[in-house]
Amino acid sequence: MSELYLDCEAFEGKRALEEALSASVCADIPLTLELLFVSEEEIRTLNARERGVDAVTDVLSFPAAELRAGEKIAAAEHADCIEPSYEEEGEVRPARMVLGSVVLCEKRAREQAEEYGHSFEREVCYLIVHGFLHCLGYDHMEEGEKFIMRQREEEIMQRLHLGREQ
Repeated sequence: MSELYLDCEAFEGKRALEEALSASVCADIPLTLELLFVSEEEIRTLNARERGVDAVTDVLSFPAAELRAGEKIAAAEHADCIEPSYEEEGEVRPARMVLGSVVLCEKRAREQAEEYGHSFEREVCYLIVHGFLHCLGYDHMEEGEKFIMRQREEEIMQRLHLGREQ
């Protein structure tokens, strides 16, 4: 288990999400994952620019490093992703490795929550978990990869008590 920090505005359940994600990764350095909530137009622009898909989507992931799914993260192998330690308000914040950024479209998440019949909280957490796993090197393009990624998503969502039934 590694310490993981979500770099975003505070929201209800942030600490629980950090703990659930932390339990899903092994690293020799604390980790940071940036979360950004954007409009439909912003995510459409990003999707077109980065993936060549001119459409609104729910979530995009931008890994900071090429990681291998399920493997321990060694800071020494990813020196270019390390934020140095610094002092803030009399406290020293230790060095952290940036995993990447997860960009969510809040409006699309609200629509999907309604469409799937579960809470907005569950949908947002699921999208963050999905993006987090992409930043760790998981993918779902091939059936075997998809099965493993879906298993990991379910494990994390169960830790949050936000399984499919919520």
